[in-house]
Amino acid sequence: MALIIRSSDIHAAGCYTMTRIRKGAAVAEYTGPRLRKDEADHLYEASPITYLFGLGDGSTVIDGHCMAMFINHSCDPNCESDEEDGRVWIRAIKNIPAGAEITYDYCLYDGGDDSAQCNCGAKNCRGTMYSTEEIRRRKKKAKAARTPRKPTSRSRKSGRKPRPRSAR
Repeated sequence: MALIIRSSDIHAAGCYTMTRIRKGAAVAEYTGPRLRKDEADHLYEASPITYLFGLGDGSTVIDGHCMAMFINHSCDPNCESDEEDGRVWIRAIKNIPAGAEITYDYCLYDGGDDSAQCNCGAKNCRGTMYSTEEIRRRKKKAKAARTPRKPTSRSRKSGRKPRPRSAR
């Protein structure tokens, strides 16, 4: 399979196929050194861009040093990532014509306050590279932070005795 890296409308550089790829085919393997997540966080603390791919429960990441690191995110992807026996493969989920940019949904789940803005331009674009589950989690967290806590019965007491009902 012939893949090339060239300029992309989605983000800087992208990975393109020079040949037709059939649905189900392995397009690329995501390879690179494996790091503990906390190591990677420390190593790339000041870096605005990383090529980290979380494995399993997310406690280990692959620090991308491969062709697959140039595969951009899309909310309407033509590939998906597939973890098999500790290896990560990018597989076609539809037939891909020669010349097309290879994309997959990053489904990000970690990023602090970063909005992880999406630039894919798809009709169904979520506006972010976060997974739908992460978007829900973040919305719930933001709503909880905005919602004032109801006062407890203890905090409502003014220290005065209630007036008799007839006096009100």
